[in-house]
Amino acid sequence: MRRNIKVKPSKQASIPGFIVGLIFVGIGIFVIIPDAGAFGLLWTIIAIVITITNGVNAFGSKGIPTEEIYIEDDYDDSILKSTERLYEKEMDFEEKLRKLKALKDDGIITDTEYEIKRVEILNNIK
Repeated sequence: MRRNIKVKPSKQASIPGFIVGLIFVGIGIFVIIPDAGAFGLLWTIIAIVITITNGVNAFGSKGIPTEEIYIEDDYDDSILKSTERLYEKEMDFEEKLRKLKALKDDGIITDTEYEIKRVEILNNIK
């Protein structure tokens, strides 16, 4: 099974990127656009995108993922299913013992009947 995990930079890593992005936007607007024209415009647009991405990651609650990690999972589902069956069996076992105890506490069965049935339930869990 293949899973992918999206990773966003931490707030501490995004704040310097946001500050540097603001500086590059300023350089683009005041220096590069007047001198280089179309290249300056491209520079400034890219700097704005970088600044916005880092700003959202630094100051937003969700953030924008910048990386994806793919995990190939060779995990055998039969192990999980057998574990679930064991857990269900354990829950069934506990439930039976609780019901049996309630029957004894309510006086519906005797102490001897309780012990016999309890041993029977305990022998069946293995």
